Amino acid sequence: MHHFFSTIFSLLAIIGHVSGRPAESRSERSVDRPYRSELTVSNGMKWGSWGYMSMCPSGRYAAGFSLRVEGSVGRGDDTALNGIRLYCVDRPGSRDYNSIESNVGNWGEWTDIKWCSSGYLTSFQLRVESSQGDGDDTAANNIKFTCTGGFVLEGDSTNWGNWGNWSPTCMGKGICGIKTLIEPSQGRGDDTALNDVRMFCCD
Repeated sequence: MHHFFSTIFSLLAIIGHVSGRPAESRSERSVDRPYRSELTVSNGMKWGSWGYMSMCPSGRYAAGFSLRVEGSVGRGDDTALNGIRLYCVDRPGSRDYNSIESNVGNWGEWTDIKWCSSGYLTSFQLRVESSQGDGDDTAANNIKFTCTGGFVLEGDSTNWGNWGNWSPTCMGKGICGIKTLIEPSQGRGDDTALNDVRMFCCD
């Protein structure tokens, strides 16, 4: 009898009648959505490889973000910024969102979500530490976004390195996708995790 109920519960979970994830935080990505423009910055580092492109579902645009950050580890190997997660909504001010992310590093914790007060994310700026030679490299450390109307959101992350130039502003309604450059674990070597990011904009 116990096996019977376990089987029924498993079937319900598969078809979506039982879920531990609340509706407002479901994760969904679509690599097939067409985009209007691609946003890049010139100060990203080059270690690692580009991950997959992750897009908001059709009709949704990013209005908030959170970061995966490893804080200072003292004498250990710092990696700083490890991941960027975007929160996609179908209208400004909505909190019924889908979350998307590209590849993410192995270290750190996710910060709280930062939301645009109006509109959507439309451009970004990256804080990057340049190569430290024989020292401890961290590569990307933090990110800022502008929202529709010019309001600026800054991530809660580390402060090594310097802010580069802003990306161009979206052609289209707002940011709708992301792709990250991530260096995988180097074992006993120097880890940097997230090195660079590209954003995509949709009509």
